[in-house]
Amino acid sequence: MAEIKDPENTILIELKDGTVTIELLPDVAPQHCERIKELARAGAYDNVAFHRVIDGFMAQTGDVRHANMEKDYNPGRAGTGGSDLPDLPAEFSRIPHDRGTLGAARSANPNSANSQFFISFSDNHFLNGQYTVYGRVISGMEHVDAITRGEPPANPDRMISMKVAADA
Repeated sequence: MAEIKDPENTILIELKDGTVTIELLPDVAPQHCERIKELARAGAYDNVAFHRVIDGFMAQTGDVRHANMEKDYNPGRAGTGGSDLPDLPAEFSRIPHDRGTLGAARSANPNSANSQFFISFSDNHFLNGQYTVYGRVISGMEHVDAITRGEPPANPDRMISMKVAADA
């Protein structure tokens, strides 16, 4: 487990193989960091599927409307929803989409990010300046690497739980 410097800005995601620790970047993308913490504290991410997992690219999750595997899971709609909160404006920065970065998933509209996010399996610099980076994995990347692949996966993995480290 990595040293947690700022528990209020650290996310703990429990996966089937172990805990993924993500250091948020509130100085870079304050609205995105507040959103993920708000939804995590509400339990909205618990049991949400990884609905789009592309080998060598990224693992996407966070559709709290259609991808909760314990409540109204809809594999055909997973990845099309968000939360009941308003969409967020883009918070683009010069931070590159390197392996282990947390990026905001969105539609073609740069200001459409809501609850969905992705974790990069590799350096995805072609995304730089087009998607908000708001965190990075500081431990447990091997658990992200073990997430079942597919678009969507036949038997998707899920986030068992997500918590803000200050609350854990």
